Amino acid sequence: MLFLAMVAALIASILLTPLVIKLAFRIGAVDRPNYRKVHASVMPRIGGLAIFGAFLIGYMILRPADEHAAGILVGALIIVIVGFLDDMLEITAKAKLAGQLAAALVVVTWGGLQIEFINLPFIGQIDFGYFSIPITIIWIIGITNAINLIDGLDGLAAGVSTIALISISVMALLMGDLFVVATTAILAASSLGFLFYNFHPAKIFMGDTGSLFLGFMISVLALLGFKNIAVVSLIIPVIILGVPISDTFFAIVRRIRMKQPITAPDKSHLHHCLLRTGFSHRQTVLIIYGLATLFGVAAILFSQATVWGAILLIIVMLIAIELFVEIIGLAGGNYRPLLNLVRMIGK
Repeated sequence: MLFLAMVAALIASILLTPLVIKLAFRIGAVDRPNYRKVHASVMPRIGGLAIFGAFLIGYMILRPADEHAAGILVGALIIVIVGFLDDMLEITAKAKLAGQLAAALVVVTWGGLQIEFINLPFIGQIDFGYFSIPITIIWIIGITNAINLIDGLDGLAAGVSTIALISISVMALLMGDLFVVATTAILAASSLGFLFYNFHPAKIFMGDTGSLFLGFMISVLALLGFKNIAVVSLIIPVIILGVPISDTFFAIVRRIRMKQPITAPDKSHLHHCLLRTGFSHRQTVLIIYGLATLFGVAAILFSQATVWGAILLIIVMLIAIELFVEIIGLAGGNYRPLLNLVRMIGK
């Protein structure tokens, strides 16, 4: 039955996207070129409607049961509306944040999804108490915006999201969480179908309608699969989402170093840096796909490792990420503390 739902979602996404392209031009939901954009022509940008519609079709075929399902679906509808309004009207950052907060609150209050406690090695269980709600909301909003920020090249957000969803699905299967397996698989199929039109050269952008929806669903599904468990396991979704989280983190570092507002837009995200090093549009996207896949594989290895093995893997990953960031200039051209240290040791 799951296979049928996935196929239905895939086909629905492929069939719905051309209709959404026509709708976007008709209602004026288009993305016009500017100094921050890499595309040179007017593009329809509400492709997320096709992903959302295809997901609903696949979901209704299978109807996976879970106590959190109703809250997740209502929250997803809210976030899609927020994204659509932004694609149409370019609403303010505060309005977008308010919409994301509303969607997160629905999941936390009505859906009952909260990180209530965590088990730390050598310490034991720590209950978050009243902080469980704000911690959960911060996670949802943070990951939602992380996916939104990487949506800068044809097929980038859709591909990275699909890889992350597949990774979460595999981990959920290992943990026996069938609801997360089913929901992530259907959503991945919906996103993959959209990629037929979104991969370079794209015929349509997913827009905030799609990137906010995918980010929201990934944040919720990752949280649903790994909440209230040992800290080592809680790190798994962070590793799976390593590409968008790293890009967002170093964007904040970069803007603080440049004394700019954290929300200030720029052209120094991961894909911008790779393009500046000489890679083509398609090569840049495929490189980031590869990085996302490596993070997914690392998460699976991490889940099977001992505590000390997991700690060693984290240390190696952090060093590798830092070196990569410094080499491509993700945190700024003159940000090279680790490379400078290596040079000092080598002298």
